[in-house]
Amino acid sequence: MAHHTSTETSTETNTDTSTGTSTDVTIIGLGLMGRALADAALTAGHRVTVWNRTAAKAEGLVSRGARLATSVESAVLASPVSIVCVSDYESLQQAFAPVSGELDGRVLVNLTSGDPEQARELARWADQAGARSLGGAIMAVPATIGTADAVILLSGSRTAFEIYRPLLAALGDATFLGHDHGLSALYDVAGLSMMWGVLNAWLQGVALLRTAGVDASAFAPFAARIAHDTVGWLPGYADQIDRGSFTPDDATLATHAGGIAHLVRVSEKLGVDSELPRLFGSVVARAIAAGQGELSYAALIEQLTPGSSAS
Repeated sequence: MAHHTSTETSTETNTDTSTGTSTDVTIIGLGLMGRALADAALTAGHRVTVWNRTAAKAEGLVSRGARLATSVESAVLASPVSIVCVSDYESLQQAFAPVSGELDGRVLVNLTSGDPEQARELARWADQAGARSLGGAIMAVPATIGTADAVILLSGSRTAFEIYRPLLAALGDATFLGHDHGLSALYDVAGLSMMWGVLNAWLQGVALLRTAGVDASAFAPFAARIAHDTVGWLPGYADQIDRGSFTPDDATLATHAGGIAHLVRVSEKLGVDSELPRLFGSVVARAIAAGQGELSYAALIEQLTPGSSAS
């Protein structure tokens, strides 16, 4: 089988039927997200073939003009590019076990959620089968697919990304991150960390204010402003982390430790669970014990990154 090197110079693929306006594309996996992807591709005027283990899920798409393949093999052969969005990598491997011979010269876009090494391993398998591939992560809910609100992160073959940029753009705000196929999966979990960090911190605040009869809806606008202002600190902190220099220009870790202890005391006094602020405080305490008390909050990265040492 053909084998593509990591340095790609050609933008040709022997089965490419894409044009400036439409592309033959196969969508494999028709859960809520897969159906949304297929629907967006149809809306944008692309010629869509679909396959799902349960064929009944394709009925609405077929009524809109999609073609239902009877097997994964025929689905892959129907288009130069296949987009896969199934429940997990085990399902993906089961579906694609018999089709490696059909991938030669084609493009595989994997939007299945998994960890970075799973994405890299799939890319190696696709490469051995002669396919260019992209690993992806969808940072959106199905209802936003096809709009700019649907962030779709992609990494791997830049050639594949450039060839199928119009198709990918029809699905959402498609962004290419780099050649490492695992980057999209890493960005995915990093984004989830941000999401749950913000949501859990907001819920802690809601719990505190409810002790005074304040509704969550009343707190939400103030919380959004605090979150927005806090996000404004990120570029400066990012620069400190990248330089490995944590000179405090707002407050030291020791000062933050005092504030966190205050949050813990108030929470406990009001009968609000204090596990979250105690967790924050434990990381700060480790940093202070390591001699970082006079550094900025960004120095906590040294406690979270294996093998790091503060500058």
